[in-house]
Amino acid sequence: MPDQVSGLRCWVPAAAWLLAPVAGSGVGAGGHHGTVSRYRERPPVGALSTAIACVWTHGAGALGYLQRVVPDGCVDLIWMGDRLDVVGPDTTARLSALPPGSRITGIRAKPGAARLLLGDIPPTELRDLQVDSVDIWGASMRDVVGRLGDAPDQAGRILEEFACSRLSEYRPDPALTPVVAALDAPAPPTIPALADSVGLSVRQLRRRVAAAVGYGPQTLAGVLRFQRATRLGVGSGGLAGLAHASGYADQAHFTREFRRLAGVTPRQYFSPLPPARECFGRH
Repeated sequence: MPDQVSGLRCWVPAAAWLLAPVAGSGVGAGGHHGTVSRYRERPPVGALSTAIACVWTHGAGALGYLQRVVPDGCVDLIWMGDRLDVVGPDTTARLSALPPGSRITGIRAKPGAARLLLGDIPPTELRDLQVDSVDIWGASMRDVVGRLGDAPDQAGRILEEFACSRLSEYRPDPALTPVVAALDAPAPPTIPALADSVGLSVRQLRRRVAAAVGYGPQTLAGVLRFQRATRLGVGSGGLAGLAHASGYADQAHFTREFRRLAGVTPRQYFSPLPPARECFGRH
C-alpha cells in the first residue's frame, strides 16, 4: 500500500485536496529516492470536533515530494507559507509536487460541514477550485493572514481559532450527519430510500447534499467508497478482495471508479511512481 494518508489534503494549482502520496515507504518514515515527507494530523479542539475532521501539517524533505491529490468530499483552509487558500471539493485527481523544504498547514471540514470554512459561498461554486481566502472572506481575513505570517509555527492554532470564531454563525444541516453516515456504509441505500429515511424528497436530498458538500449524494457515495478502499489498501485478498471489502459491485466497477476518481487504475495507484524531483515546477 502507498503511504496514502486518508484525509490529507494539500497544495496543487486548483483543488479540493485529499493529499495521497503516490508511493513510498510511509509518511514521515521514508519517501521517494531520498525524499522525506512528514505528515502529522491531530483532532481539533473542543466543539470543533462536530465539524472539523483534523488539523494537519505536511512538510517536504530536501528533495521535495510527489503526491496524488484525490477527492474526499471535504473542504480545507490551507496556509501555504505566503497565502491562505480555501479549497473546494474535488471530483477528480491530479499529481502535485511539494517543493524542497516546503511546509503547509491545513484545517479540514468534514463532508457536509463545508460552510463552516466557506461562510455564504456555496461549495458548489468552489468545486475543483482553489481561491485566496481573502476573495472569500474579504478584509476580515487579512488579520488572520497577518497572524499566520507573523507566527507560522502556530498556524494550526490560528486556523482553529478562526474556525471557532465561525461556530456561533454556522448552522449545519441536521439531515447531513445521518445522510453522510448512510452513504459511507459498504452497502449504502438507494437515493430514494435514503431520502425517505430522513423525511425528504429525492430532489430535496440532492439539493441539500450539494449545498453542504459541493456535489450530490451519488457522487459523494462514490467518493466515500473510494476513500474506504484507499484506507484499507491491498491485503492478502489482492485487488479483488479490496474491491469486495470496499463495497464495489465487482472488480470491473472498482477499476472504473478508480480511473474516474484517481486518474489511474487500482494497480497503478497502489504502485510507485517516479521520484518527486521529476515533477518539480509543473504546478
